Amino acid sequence: MSRPLEDITILDLTWVLSGPYASMILCDLGAEVIKVERPPWGDVARTTTPYQDGVSGYFFSVNRGKRSVSVDLRKPEGRDLFIRMAAKVEVVMENFTPGTMDRLGVGYETLSAANPRLIFASTSGFGQTGPYRDRPALDIIVQGMGGILSITGEPGGPPIRPGASYGDIVAGLYTAVGILTAIHERERSGRGQALDISMLDCQVSALENAVMRYSVTGKAPEPLGTRHPSATPFQAFEAADGWLVVALGFGEENQWQLFCAILGLPELIGDARFETSPRRTARHAELEPMLNAAFKKRPVSHWLEEMLAAGIPCGPVNSIPQLVDDPQIQHRGMVVPVTHPKAGTIRIANTPLRMSRSETGIKGPPPDLGADTRDVLGELLGLDDDAVAALEAAGVVATSGGPDLAAISG
Repeated sequence: MSRPLEDITILDLTWVLSGPYASMILCDLGAEVIKVERPPWGDVARTTTPYQDGVSGYFFSVNRGKRSVSVDLRKPEGRDLFIRMAAKVEVVMENFTPGTMDRLGVGYETLSAANPRLIFASTSGFGQTGPYRDRPALDIIVQGMGGILSITGEPGGPPIRPGASYGDIVAGLYTAVGILTAIHERERSGRGQALDISMLDCQVSALENAVMRYSVTGKAPEPLGTRHPSATPFQAFEAADGWLVVALGFGEENQWQLFCAILGLPELIGDARFETSPRRTARHAELEPMLNAAFKKRPVSHWLEEMLAAGIPCGPVNSIPQLVDDPQIQHRGMVVPVTHPKAGTIRIANTPLRMSRSETGIKGPPPDLGADTRDVLGELLGLDDDAVAALEAAGVVATSGGPDLAAISG
């Protein structure tokens, strides 16, 4: 099967996570992603722990299947090479602080003059406009400013960061959606355009119903632990040997009666205080101790068997090892081994996108720094080995190199 984006070539200047996550999505769908890295270090993620045989697992996981060209854009010759390459591709991606690309001489106006069909995707902390545009931002900064930390954690507790890089990942997803949207629009207009993706904007967009609830109730949403603000019971419970999650309140109300019967709490059936999900939510402080005590009497496997048989939505709270070995995850091929010539084999998360006629999935391991410089310059610009060697001698490009991780980690 062919891959749906195999006719799309991307020059990817992004680094660390938000931008590389976006280009990873497109690479898994078949786009040729040419990672443009500054010599001699490349993407700083190459030096991020943990390492396996001198290769960063962090870098490995989000740069799989890409190619690497090492070009110094600070040099006029490097800038000119990049402009010429941009004239040959569909998309340029960057996630620098706003203004950086213009200072390097490779901003949107310059590149679109060379390629009017070019899609120029910028991902930044606060966007290309506004009073915060020049501020640096990393994942935890936009999580804090975007409100998610204020509603995550236990009631009365301190702000809690989610266990994944939510600020970067959401921005990466929106960047990928934006690029695909611009590609579709270009089919009508014949013209490219610039995308302005703000990590903070993405946090606001992903707040689900918190903004709405504040608008409707006038009350600031607060941390609820694992509870849902509008449905009960919809949370994690501790069993005799672990934790499970139960989700009632959005389905048939007879699920509550079945739930009470399974838990051995028949006295709650018909109790007017808990007849509906809104009433249970309003009185969760009365209800939770009774549910907690019942759940602790039996192991997770017992509750799952009984509740799934009754059609009650529930599931275990998996550790990462349990997740990796879960039969559903294995059946769907969501964690797959990828082999690198230096690092050996590392299991990483696959793309969740499945299509009936098109192939999707990880195309291969991540590239060594500059490993594809010679080939890409030949393919896009027609430069021969002697021309590339001359550029390398002048320090404009590199065909190999990278950080000494052993020295850094030591």
